[in-house]
Amino acid sequence: MTAPPGIDDAARAAEQAARASYGKLVAILAMRDRDIAAAEDALGEAFLSALTAWSSRGVPANPEAWLVTAARNRLKNAARAGRVRHAGQAEIERRLTLPADDGAFPDQRLRLLFVCAHPAIDPAARTPLMLQTVLGLDAGRIARAFLAEPAAMAQRLVRAKARIRDAGLRFELPDIDDMAGRLDAVLDAIYAAFGQGWDGLDDQGGADALTGEAIWLARLVVSLLPAEPEPRGLLALMLHCDARRAARRDAGGRFVPLDRQDARLWDRDRIVEAEGLLAAAAMAGRFGRFQCEAAIQSVHAQRPITGRLNLEALRMLYDLLVAHADGIGARIGRAVVMADAGDAAAALAELDGMAGERVAKHQPWWVARSHVALLAGRPLVAAASLAKAIDLTNDIAVRHHLAERLASLRPVGTARS
Repeated sequence: MTAPPGIDDAARAAEQAARASYGKLVAILAMRDRDIAAAEDALGEAFLSALTAWSSRGVPANPEAWLVTAARNRLKNAARAGRVRHAGQAEIERRLTLPADDGAFPDQRLRLLFVCAHPAIDPAARTPLMLQTVLGLDAGRIARAFLAEPAAMAQRLVRAKARIRDAGLRFELPDIDDMAGRLDAVLDAIYAAFGQGWDGLDDQGGADALTGEAIWLARLVVSLLPAEPEPRGLLALMLHCDARRAARRDAGGRFVPLDRQDARLWDRDRIVEAEGLLAAAAMAGRFGRFQCEAAIQSVHAQRPITGRLNLEALRMLYDLLVAHADGIGARIGRAVVMADAGDAAAALAELDGMAGERVAKHQPWWVARSHVALLAGRPLVAAASLAKAIDLTNDIAVRHHLAERLASLRPVGTARS
């Protein structure tokens, strides 16, 4: 059955609006009523209505304004029917009659980020809540990013939204002193969004939207808190990574790992900006995880200039990162550097010491274990680990790359396992 004229255009416009503006719209709708779940429900209904209305009448000149108006109408109707708990109808109308759009979506979105980082919210829910409400990621995707079960993550998010509504948390930027206490969670969410976009090689529209959004939000936090070094560190880290975007695939669309990338394709302007941000952050004299990770990326950026990868510097930085901000990613990175520097047996032992539920479904751990095991003279372990990594990889280009690596290992059958 052929779709009626306009259906495809409407679907594309709705999808683009969802990718570019979901968090903005939720922030607008939830700002006065403080009910994120209700705002999301209303926005979801507005998107469904848009598919019908836009396919028959055409896509409006301002899709965001159309969606906000449609969602507000649904919230008003729900309030009149008694499905929203407020003291009186006049107060309901006042809360739902928001000022005209003045283009200030970014400030409202940043406000929602800091609301989600409120001390009254479960710390384990803060970053996932930001990813869903401000950046539009679904619970299943968030659960994979946090190595959690989707059902448990969904429940965590529901409880967090209810907490915001029931406690009546103010949708305001906190004072500067209070803002610093919420900053880590906000930066974690921005970086997690960047990582989700960075991994989305097979969905470049969505990937660009998420990585661009994360970089933009980081710039906003830097401007809001110019004395804080960690926002600069995060922005430097993301710019260093994003500078390599054009080199991540070859002319045939195949994935290219960092050590094989053509550095001539790297964006030098972004690298220079990242280096400047990192230098400015270092002047504060306060260590931070994102500054350290940005410094690691800076070492990689120096390879085309010096002709070698400074493994000594990388090992020192990873040791520092593990000592002050321990995590799975830091330990995996350190193990790979240890192996590349000639200490593969110790690196393999370190990776295997992490074995457990949290790494069993963590694809980067299996990729790293394969690389390290091969350097340690354990090709059968390397092959088995790589096969597991392939099973856990959703990205088609990365799967093909890993499959090629696995094919190169399998002819070796006599080495010890």
